[in-house]
Amino acid sequence: MVTISVIIPTFNEERSLPRTLACLSASAPAEIIIVDGGSTDGTLALAQEFCSHTATARVITAPRGRASQMNEGAKVSQGEVLLFLHADTQLPPQTERIVGLALTSPSVVGGRFDVRFDSSSPWSQVISSFMNRRSRLTRIATGDQALFVRREVFEMLGGFSEIPLMEDIEFSRRLQQAGGIMALRDTVVTSFRRWDTQGPLRTILFMWLLRFLYWAGVNPHQLARVYHAVR
Repeated sequence: MVTISVIIPTFNEERSLPRTLACLSASAPAEIIIVDGGSTDGTLALAQEFCSHTATARVITAPRGRASQMNEGAKVSQGEVLLFLHADTQLPPQTERIVGLALTSPSVVGGRFDVRFDSSSPWSQVISSFMNRRSRLTRIATGDQALFVRREVFEMLGGFSEIPLMEDIEFSRRLQQAGGIMALRDTVVTSFRRWDTQGPLRTILFMWLLRFLYWAGVNPHQLARVYHAVR
């Protein structure tokens, strides 16, 4: 069985983080690294409290930015497999067993989970189904899907490109060149808050627009200005 380091980038996640950490306690990965990017709410205190009672967990700080925070977490981690988890996403029970089975073949370099939302809205089922099917067809994993990768492959690829948006998509494209990617049907549960706040249809159209512009070659730094302005 492989050992897994779960790396969680955080920034002002005091509402979502407790549930994520509670699920991690149940799945008991070999290592948990919380990388805070300068939270101004109670996130850091919550993380430190959790780590004080969890021998396998630690908190570090890094310059704000999901890619840079995840890269810093990877640098200090010890696991054979790195699993990158959003602070508002919960892993299923027995995650280490699931990931270990997914990586049985040496030709498989990483993978991701299917996703479902913590909402009873009909929109949540439609959106998650579309996300999972799209990911399975394109072999592109998004951060919501708890991307995991063998350590040696992550290091060979140079980690995440430190760009303000689309770091997960950019990394997935490079990961495809390294070997097989498992699209697991086991699910992680993630927050529907963005869709609730901005409206499902508006959010779908906006995310499609960002993706289209990215594929068309627009610089992620320019996209980030649009993204933060709309949010």
